[in-house]
Amino acid sequence: MKAGNLKVGIINVTGYAGCELVRILRHHPEVEIASVTGRSAAGQPLGQVFPHLDNMEMDITADLCDELDLVFSALPHKASAEACIPLLEQGVKVVDISADFRLKQADVYSQWYGVDHPDPTYLEEAVYGLTELNRDAVADARLVANPGCYPSSAILALAPAIRHGLISGDIIVDSKSGVSGAGRTLSMTTHFSEVNENVMAYSVNGHRHLPEISQELDTMSDSPVNLTFLTHLIPMTRGILSSCYAPLNPDVAQDPDASERIRQLYLDFYADDAFVQVTNAPPQTKQTLGNNHCLVYPVVDSRTNRLIVISCLDNLVKGAAGQAVQNMNLMCGFPEEMSLEALAVYP
Repeated sequence: MKAGNLKVGIINVTGYAGCELVRILRHHPEVEIASVTGRSAAGQPLGQVFPHLDNMEMDITADLCDELDLVFSALPHKASAEACIPLLEQGVKVVDISADFRLKQADVYSQWYGVDHPDPTYLEEAVYGLTELNRDAVADARLVANPGCYPSSAILALAPAIRHGLISGDIIVDSKSGVSGAGRTLSMTTHFSEVNENVMAYSVNGHRHLPEISQELDTMSDSPVNLTFLTHLIPMTRGILSSCYAPLNPDVAQDPDASERIRQLYLDFYADDAFVQVTNAPPQTKQTLGNNHCLVYPVVDSRTNRLIVISCLDNLVKGAAGQAVQNMNLMCGFPEEMSLEALAVYP
């Protein structure tokens, strides 16, 4: 497929994040999708695997072609790092959608992902790609660790409050995700008959995204956060809704206008961010379906002196492929919003 001058490759296009990258980049004026790989579908036309991409006229290959400028990796953890490191050594820029470069400490990575990191020296170099908070570093990076979907919703919800010292003590993040967050691999817990008309909590002893959220929130706080993070699977395809709770600091809680002032603080904090919107009412996952927005709604519970922040995003777009394209745009000097202007699909 021909388009712009930036030649990009996508490793593991056959996953949900990989095929979303193609959909988003299809009309990017500065990008040529030059190569797409898939381990199980090598040799097949992309449109045969994904009929909605039939007009791409591309074949899925086992390996990337040469002379790429930037590569997105949508492989599982460990396999992704093993594929990315040789590319980095060749001077290719990388946006990794897996968890392989998000955590700064190799022992923490090993603890939560059950494998040793293939090359921990890259952990310090990698930039955590939540662009609203790390825009300058992303623009200068050659290796960007694309955030997890749950962490994107939680961190964007809490960052203004932590940065401005509004909350302290215990933080609770209660998140719910659609089934696509589990990927395309079949499992008993994601069968239609298991998920339909059902809601379930999972990873109650600690989700793998917990250390990622804690790591990033800690960088904004004067003291380490004490985070409780609980995830739920709900019977829908896309979307994440996170409800975040934290006690207000005493000086904030005593302000009778705390709710209005906090809302204004959030509006100011994200005033220059095209993809974070502070809403007038609690947001709904359908309001983010298919687009790159995170909707955030802060409010004060005056009875308990707690801050409540509700956030929504599409786990496959702002939580994965859209965020990756946003990072690519910054890394390559393109307008941040390029190819990401789509509105949500409603209803």
